[in-house]
Amino acid sequence: MNHPHPTRRTLLTAAAATVIGYNTTTRSWATTNDPATNSRHLIPIPTLQGTLTTNPTTRASHAHDFGRLTTTTPYAVLNPTGPQDIATIINFARRLHLKVAMNGQSGTGTDLESHSNYGQAGAPGGISINARALNRIHTITPTNATVDTGVTWAQLTQATLTHGLTPPCLTDYLHLSIGGTISIGGIGSTVHKHGLQADTVEAIEIVTGNGRILTATPTHNPDLFHTALAGAGQIGIITRATLKLVPAPENARVFTLYYDNLTTFLTDQQTILNDGRFPSQVGEILIQPNGQPPRYKIEAVAHYNGPTPPNPTPLLTDLNPNPTQTTITDTTYHDYTYRADTFADTIKNLGYWNAPKPWLSLFLPATQTPTFLTEALPQLTPDDIGQGLLLCYPFHTNKLTHPLAITPNEPTTYLFDLLAFPHPDTNPTPALTRNRNLYNRATQLGAKRYLVGAIPNMTPTDWQTHYGPHWTTLTTAKNQHDPTHTLTPGQNIFP
Repeated sequence: MNHPHPTRRTLLTAAAATVIGYNTTTRSWATTNDPATNSRHLIPIPTLQGTLTTNPTTRASHAHDFGRLTTTTPYAVLNPTGPQDIATIINFARRLHLKVAMNGQSGTGTDLESHSNYGQAGAPGGISINARALNRIHTITPTNATVDTGVTWAQLTQATLTHGLTPPCLTDYLHLSIGGTISIGGIGSTVHKHGLQADTVEAIEIVTGNGRILTATPTHNPDLFHTALAGAGQIGIITRATLKLVPAPENARVFTLYYDNLTTFLTDQQTILNDGRFPSQVGEILIQPNGQPPRYKIEAVAHYNGPTPPNPTPLLTDLNPNPTQTTITDTTYHDYTYRADTFADTIKNLGYWNAPKPWLSLFLPATQTPTFLTEALPQLTPDDIGQGLLLCYPFHTNKLTHPLAITPNEPTTYLFDLLAFPHPDTNPTPALTRNRNLYNRATQLGAKRYLVGAIPNMTPTDWQTHYGPHWTTLTTAKNQHDPTHTLTPGQNIFP
């Protein structure tokens, strides 16, 4: 007697038995070994081309994120073959009152995880979708690329550089899913030129929270387009994106400028921003030991082709760094773009990668940045930073084109990005309390948060204050496209 073989439309699989449905009475999966299999409360698993699994190891890999500050174990993990699987699971989850969230599973080697910092991509007691299953680069043209959103920026950049092209805006660490960063914005050293990564998107395919598969552009479904991008995953799950490309330079000349004075540091950053002399600009604050005053650093990059680098004299005109400490180095554009890989390898080798990381990411109004820094920096020690970085650099808010990428109500804002890698045995609780206190003070000064950081105890009032006049924009889009509030509960915007 011949037995049919299971197809890729396989039933959900567990460690010891085949899961055939969900029991709405016990709120648990029903298996072939479960005597309650024939219960009238059993909802059968829908037909899928991909797989849905409750394997404990797979669930555990989707239970934590890069921040290692929370654990949000899903009931199951979906490995989709395309948007139809995601739509099917969303409709299934809506019927069962389960939550669904996309999990970027970014990184390198075996270090794959959501690169959120405080459970933002978690789906506790729900269904986590493995974005890594959607990893195809569909087309690359002289002006854009169309990709599945599980593709990482590293994969896309490597592919486009072979065509002499590059995405115009890149995060420092490239091994992040494209869908993850464009869903919260995606910031990098060229934000002052090109905006956020979300601002370089030309079209998206999205599965909304009511299980519809739609496409959206600035002219087709524009409201959906502008609320999904930088919309924190609240409107839908972006499954494909068309992204702008620009010609890639061959080389990069890196200017590293040091300062002992906060005012001079901020003034020079503003000068570089306003005249646009450098296509890449990052500021860093160096917290010193034993209560010594901070030092400051600007890393500004000029691009060039061919063997002759640009003359440094005009590029440094009207800037006032410590002249004896300025360094100029030349490298390829490729190597500069992938510079964070060396940093990540060092962090891993030192044992910091899997330790708790209480990051804090804020957008400060430029007029209040000196006040905030003067108050905040004395609260930080080198141990608070650990092996990490404290970045601080400006950009013009008119470069951002999507309403839910919230910035202060000023023409210029500063990113304050505390990318802490504390020592592995450090208790993160005091740092989370510090983050909350700094956030409270920053919002008093008109700041907004960037959604990757770890800020505990965000209340509905906090979120309404954060979004301000755009709270109506978000809630209207949420009620239209995710009326059952199925998607992305980890942000806790709609508890």
